[in-house]
Amino acid sequence: MTIKIRQFLQVGIGISANTFLLLFHIFTLLLDHRYKPTDLATCHLAFVHMMKLFTVLFLLSTDLLESLNFLSDFKCKALFYMIRVTRGLSMGNTCLLSMLQAIIVSPSTSWMARFKHKCTQQLFHPFIILWFLSLSLNSPCIFYFAAPYNVTQSNLLTVSKYCSAFRISSIFKGLLLTLTLSRDVFFIEVMLLSSAYMVVLLSRHQRRCRHLHSTRLSSRVSPERRATQTVLLLVSFFVVVYWLDVIAFAALLWSYGPVILDVQRLVSNVYATVSALVLISSGKRVKMCFKSVEQ
Repeated sequence: MTIKIRQFLQVGIGISANTFLLLFHIFTLLLDHRYKPTDLATCHLAFVHMMKLFTVLFLLSTDLLESLNFLSDFKCKALFYMIRVTRGLSMGNTCLLSMLQAIIVSPSTSWMARFKHKCTQQLFHPFIILWFLSLSLNSPCIFYFAAPYNVTQSNLLTVSKYCSAFRISSIFKGLLLTLTLSRDVFFIEVMLLSSAYMVVLLSRHQRRCRHLHSTRLSSRVSPERRATQTVLLLVSFFVVVYWLDVIAFAALLWSYGPVILDVQRLVSNVYATVSALVLISSGKRVKMCFKSVEQ
């Protein structure tokens, strides 16, 4: 199986899974009229990943890209700008999801308990901030891409059949990588801190249950604990994939090659696909829906 076929398969599974996840949560919100802050964050995460994967699909489908009656430069700039924007939104939304789950499971005596009401009533504010930051911080990348036939070929690196990137100096490469890492470190640190906080709460809760109840009762997994474990799994997987993406991106900057480019594409899109599958497989309401359909 070639890398191109694997990319199409990855994108196809990711779009299908995120579409199902988004529609399921939308219908659940409309029918139940009750929602948790994490439900809205999950909807937003699925929507962002759908945008990212559809953008990748446009880049992979060269015939579809060629059929669009827009200027080639505009197509290249818009598509790669959207990839960078959705990457930032994916990271920020995963960070927000881990923070919300940490707030939800925090005890009433904790200082984080004061945010429980606020995160329900004012959840759209973080979404607006994430979009503003991602749109503004990634705006310089608009100037890095162009149609290959509009610029001297020696000045460009081929990214796809109809899109190329400008060659940049070693100093600017280091600056670009430093700025990217600095921007992302904050989100990674918040994810790890909130995850560590949730792990401490889970271990305390488990010890308390073993002390108060029998082993049979303590072995039951509560919905809050199940949701917390899912978020912890997502954060852990995101951190691993993120560093693999950083390594591949750094290798692409310093030693450009088509093989490294294909590997970087696979790594950068794997979280958008796997996260939806994890959320679907771990969701209790999704399992109940499938069981009702089977009956």
